[in-house]
Amino acid sequence: MDQAETQNQALEFLGSLPSDDPARPEVKRIDTHANIVFLVGSKAYKVKRSVKFPFLDYSTLPLREEACKAEITYNQPNAPQIYRQALPVTREADGTLDLGGTGEPIEWAVEMNRFERQHELDSVAGTSPLPDTLTDRLADMMVTAHDVAPLRQGNGFYAELASYVEQNDAAFREHPDLFEAEAVRHLTETSRTVLSALHELILRRGEQGLVRRCHGDAHLRNIVMVDDTPVLFDAVEFSDAIATGDVLYDLAFLLMDLWDRGQQRAANRVFNRYMDKSRLDTHSEGLAALPFYLMMRAAIRSKIAASSALNQSDPNQKQRERDQAQAYFRHAVDFLDPSRPQLVAIGGLSGTGKTTLAYEIAPGIGRAPGARVLRTDVMRKRLLGIEETEKAPAEAYTLEASQKVYHALDDTIQTVLAAGHSAIFDAVFAAESERDRIEAIANNVECGFCGLWLTAPANILKARVSARGDDASDANADVVDTQLGYDLGQMNWVEIDAGSNVDETAGQVRKILNR
Repeated sequence: MDQAETQNQALEFLGSLPSDDPARPEVKRIDTHANIVFLVGSKAYKVKRSVKFPFLDYSTLPLREEACKAEITYNQPNAPQIYRQALPVTREADGTLDLGGTGEPIEWAVEMNRFERQHELDSVAGTSPLPDTLTDRLADMMVTAHDVAPLRQGNGFYAELASYVEQNDAAFREHPDLFEAEAVRHLTETSRTVLSALHELILRRGEQGLVRRCHGDAHLRNIVMVDDTPVLFDAVEFSDAIATGDVLYDLAFLLMDLWDRGQQRAANRVFNRYMDKSRLDTHSEGLAALPFYLMMRAAIRSKIAASSALNQSDPNQKQRERDQAQAYFRHAVDFLDPSRPQLVAIGGLSGTGKTTLAYEIAPGIGRAPGARVLRTDVMRKRLLGIEETEKAPAEAYTLEASQKVYHALDDTIQTVLAAGHSAIFDAVFAAESERDRIEAIANNVECGFCGLWLTAPANILKARVSARGDDASDANADVVDTQLGYDLGQMNWVEIDAGSNVDETAGQVRKILNR
């Protein structure tokens, strides 16, 4: 019996498994180019097709066994709620087939706990803006995934990126009806130039432990909500090279996908909260590579969509794929467009809404995915080695301790700006010297600068700080009373009335920044 017939027998067997859920009695089969999935009651069983492509090989039973076991290995750390085990489909002594039996294996399957399509994040993201609570959990999800990802070398990753640039160029040129020749030439030459400039940085990040065997495919459809928690699943198991990359390259897929879906605010917040919480990526110089990483994620999706369009018999679906290919291509070009970095400093007493405003305006400042938001409250907790929401001891607010926080943020801001990325610095900035210092940093790196001073009535300030829940700030009404007595010195920054809602305040600020 040949391999194709044997696999077909295994597939027929899996398609006839009894459901363990009366509410879902029917077995559903889902076919892709490389896998076949059977939804059986509360379980799902994924079988690797007997196929061989340039990027994967499932052409023999031992290779499929290895792939199923690898899928468990690379996915259980991120998704223990979903991935159960790799099981053989066996032929027993009496000739019948069994799942996980004692007979000879004729096929292998990945056993998973079933989830519904509408809970995948691409479906969730298509309905409404993602809430901050979810984007914060997405950042946590990516930080945790990268913390446990195995280390790899930077030189191999760089070589893969260089090959991707050339593969993309060849693929785009095969579709002159979708991609203009001059636009393809511009993207390819810019990509080569930028990647060459990043060579030493990428190797250095490898030495720093920031190149790892990551998920490799962390887009929205590979994230599912389980008990209100985003869970990353379906990691690349078939290629160590494809899954290996800078942690920011892995993150870039999620950021790019959110950006493409019109979820710019969510993309910016995931980016910022990831950078705030990561214990691996603490230097910020990697932001110089982020535009290239975003471009590469968009370019690869573009060429895949273009190829997929050729195989569509439905004219409407064919046009959707073509439109998507062109949209991703435009993103790829835009991500590499040069942009002068800007520094926006937002000062004001506690309760003026500095952080809320920062996150509201950040997506529209500088290169995608928007400005890096830096807060004294977050840096203070980071230097102390405590959780953001844990109250800091009183000595953390002495003049000496506060100066240490400001100096650490000064260094970070300079690194962010030097990497070509815009930043927002959120701090009280009550001292004239502090305002002068941050403006001097902007002048030193020759970036754009705007200083904003937020104001609001005392009763609103106290009400806001009293209503705070999980937040890095420890300020309370007593702190506000103390701050109200500060001598602010000469105020040269633009004063903004922040006593109303954030939309009105953000509208005022955008007009100022646009000028």
